[in-house]
Amino acid sequence: MPNDERTLAQSAYTDIRALIVGGELPPGTKLIVRLLSERLGLSATPIKSALAALERDGFLVAVPNRGFYVPQVGLQDLLEIYELREMLDGIAARRAARAPSAAEFVRTVLGPLLARQRECDGDLAGLRDLDVEFHRAIWRRSGNARLARVTENLSGQLRLAWSGRTSGGIVRTLREHEAIMAAIAAGDPVRAERVSRAHVRHSVAAYERALVSPDGAR
Repeated sequence: MPNDERTLAQSAYTDIRALIVGGELPPGTKLIVRLLSERLGLSATPIKSALAALERDGFLVAVPNRGFYVPQVGLQDLLEIYELREMLDGIAARRAARAPSAAEFVRTVLGPLLARQRECDGDLAGLRDLDVEFHRAIWRRSGNARLARVTENLSGQLRLAWSGRTSGGIVRTLREHEAIMAAIAAGDPVRAERVSRAHVRHSVAAYERALVSPDGAR
């Protein structure tokens, strides 16, 4: 694929992924190339390339002779994704704690993100966005580009599952973010990995309860 076509396909991928993750294209939606072309101002070729890539990355499902659909993400999907996230988030936190200037990273990056999370009084969508930013900062700080890409993908798939649901357990989430920050700032890789993995496990339990509870209580 020529560079200009590849760039357009990447742009289409980013835009369509954002529509899916952001809930504008909810689970069960069929993606129609013509409509996407009109919406994004792109020809059919990059749109089709983007849809194929999104299917490979788990953001779409291809139904033979019917096209691409936004998938329904069920409990088993969540458990599989979180199993990977527990391992990868633990590795990322461990590496971040070992990185130079770990305390400075916590003070200048994670600290402000946590402060903004505390200010999200009732803004659940904003809180979720900041939660992703918090963890994304640690993935990137790990220095492992492949880990960052994989966790970013998994995070997007989790947001598909959580689309339209309420959230709870904010106090617990913020408390566990504080514990992760403290371990990284202390340069303690063992503790950083342990508390990060525990944070993911607690999130698994919260999501399981939310899937069977009408009000999403944790």
